Amino acid sequence: GAVVSNLLFLPPGSTDAKKLPTVFFIHGGPVAQDSYGFDLSRQMLAAAGYAVCAVNYRGSSGRGLSFTKAIYGDWGNKEVLDIFGAVDELIRQGVADPDRLAIAGWSYGGILTNYCITADPKRFKAAVSGAGSSLQLTMFGTDQYIKQYENELGYPWDNPEKYLKLSYPFMKANMIKTPTLFMVGEKDFNVPAAGSEQMYQALKVL
Repeated sequence: GAVVSNLLFLPPGSTDAKKLPTVFFIHGGPVAQDSYGFDLSRQMLAAAGYAVCAVNYRGSSGRGLSFTKAIYGDWGNKEVLDIFGAVDELIRQGVADPDRLAIAGWSYGGILTNYCITADPKRFKAAVSGAGSSLQLTMFGTDQYIKQYENELGYPWDNPEKYLKLSYPFMKANMIKTPTLFMVGEKDFNVPAAGSEQMYQALKVL
């Protein structure tokens, strides 16, 4: 029943778009939002013939504090439902080809990409996870979000079950069927390279 706004970028001249290959390009943050401004990455994908959907999932900013805090300590749940809701709606409208769907994102968008390809292993035909993480237990002390972990999740030694619950893309990596490209900056302190390397290695050994 949540009301979630989305932005749709279409290829030039496609005013009556039908069954286009569609990329769900997910913003980071999660406290951020996609707005009516020029977006180079999405415009480039649209120019190449893709429909591109930007989902302002619960946890985004710009819609009040309660909307932002809806995912507090509960990552990879409501946001995934919101993204899948956008997928279902674009398929219902006839814009998106259900057999040619992709998902991509950077930072929390990469984290959400990992969540989505685990939550529904067959929905997307391709994924690009940029600067993401999944085994959240190992992020404590390696990135800059110590206060966030303390506030939302508590300490790992007091609440390991919570950390592992939020780590379901790594803990269920054997369920992932989507061909996925993992990208990260070698010296990224915001979302360190280990988060992407762990997922890459998990899928590689499988």
